[in-house]
Amino acid sequence: MRTIHFTVLLVTLFLGLLLAVQFRIYQDIERTVPIQRVQRLTAEVRAARAERDRLQAQVTSLRTELDAATAQKGLQPLKRKLREYQLEAGMVAASGPGIEVVLNDSNTALQPGQNPNLYVLHDEDILRVLNELKAAGAEVLAINGERLLATSEVRCTGPTILVNKSKRLAAPFRITAIGDPDTMISALKMRGGVVDTLQEFWGIQVSIRKLAQVTIPAYSGSQKFLYAHPYQEGE
Repeated sequence: MRTIHFTVLLVTLFLGLLLAVQFRIYQDIERTVPIQRVQRLTAEVRAARAERDRLQAQVTSLRTELDAATAQKGLQPLKRKLREYQLEAGMVAASGPGIEVVLNDSNTALQPGQNPNLYVLHDEDILRVLNELKAAGAEVLAINGERLLATSEVRCTGPTILVNKSKRLAAPFRITAIGDPDTMISALKMRGGVVDTLQEFWGIQVSIRKLAQVTIPAYSGSQKFLYAHPYQEGE
């Protein structure tokens, strides 16, 4: 009986020691910097999303109040002017004649030693197309349905691009533009121009089609100015 009791005691002590070591390891893992940083970043993302949703709800409420106020008689000219400003700011959907440009990575078979990065789309390629369209008179632009504003940025984030600070888009990239279709198509297809270079040198796939009617949605994000404010005489 003493032997049995001693054996049970040893097993109990061993299990207790094992649980204590496991608990200590778990606490050490919980206290490690990477996990703490991930938890902190996750909390910041949740807070940013909550703030975005709050601002979006506030924008929707203010737009409703504004529509109700401008619906009064005698305010129609002011309402038309307001709609023009909203169109310029990207706050309302836009429609009109235009074109659609689809860009995709090259499907050229790479030879040994060739750099594959040369045959995929980068932010600078998309910016060149956008700049050409703007120079050709494009009035409204969007990428994959994401409305572009005067403050919109396009930059590489690995195999994707980041637009409007939070929209991550992947190829193929579909650029829609409202403006004179013939002028924009001529500008893009100019000999030695942006499309010619992308196709001829890097094999980038580019297709352009003319559209009688293009509809581009309104900007869905929120705009918040921390430093800029309307200029007042005397400042």
